[in-house]
Amino acid sequence: MKLSLIDLSVVPVGGDRHQAVLNTIDTAQRAEALGFERIWLAEHHASNGLIGRAPEVLIPMVAAKTNTIKVGSGSVLLNHYSPYKVAENFTLLAEMFPGRIDMGIGRATNGLYVDIALQRNRNERPHTSDSAEQLAELMAWMHGDFESDHPFHMVNFDRSYQPDAWLLGSSSWSAQAAAYLGMPYAFAGFINPQQAYSISRIYKDQFRPSEKALCSTTPKMILALWVFCAETEDEAARMAAPIALSMKRLMQGDTSSLMESEDRAIELLGAVPPIEPLDDPRMPPRFLIGTPEQIEQSLHAIAEVFEVDEIMIQCGSPHHEKRMRSLELLSQQFKLKQ
Repeated sequence: MKLSLIDLSVVPVGGDRHQAVLNTIDTAQRAEALGFERIWLAEHHASNGLIGRAPEVLIPMVAAKTNTIKVGSGSVLLNHYSPYKVAENFTLLAEMFPGRIDMGIGRATNGLYVDIALQRNRNERPHTSDSAEQLAELMAWMHGDFESDHPFHMVNFDRSYQPDAWLLGSSSWSAQAAAYLGMPYAFAGFINPQQAYSISRIYKDQFRPSEKALCSTTPKMILALWVFCAETEDEAARMAAPIALSMKRLMQGDTSSLMESEDRAIELLGAVPPIEPLDDPRMPPRFLIGTPEQIEQSLHAIAEVFEVDEIMIQCGSPHHEKRMRSLELLSQQFKLKQ
């Protein structure tokens, strides 16, 4: 099984935003040395605790400081941007780092004011979603298949170097869109674990093979999950506490607080996050918490029922070295270097 990584660029306890940048570079370098397949950089806006708000800026920095690991966006929020500019950004990145760039495409709302601030036209807030149109246009730029009477057909656009493309999502819409276009699909199980299996089946069952450059002739899927691994269950559960608290705060509309230390998070939560058993691999718990042996058993069971050969780990923590130790334990247990 392949393991990959999402990096949130967390502001560390006792550190600052510049240190978060340095930690992202270090994470990528160590993940590469440990045998992880790829690292994706997230896009979150108006957050004091997460600096990753422009993956297209972080990607070349990380790729330049590594040699072999694939580097991508997890994801670029296409609903806010020009498909043409996204296509330009990622073909340029592919020219800079051939064969190593993943163009992960998603969509998300960030709250009324942030959504408006991200738009070029502030005079009117869209009342309907144009995500399907945005995605179709992006793929037309990448494949060069605008109709001959389309005005964009006349635009000179070099696509001799291409990234790999992934559609990211946590809903049935994204599964259907990826299946319809024949695109590789990454499902955010850390957002919607309860519907992960049923939505993955939509993608697999409705998949339409495509010979186009950024598509696939067979379904290709990554499942992304929260994973906290340590030498003991208690250590792993403590490691999950800052994220559990941050998610609770996010549900209350708080995006200004920094991520707390493990001790402070446990104090504010009132307890260590519970370790939920994997009763049914089709419905993984929100947090997979355990020792290397326990995590390996759980991930293999999940991968088997989901029919995936790659799991993407999300392991957010304000304690950089503890997070790196978690990645080391996973690499050793899964024998990634072999």
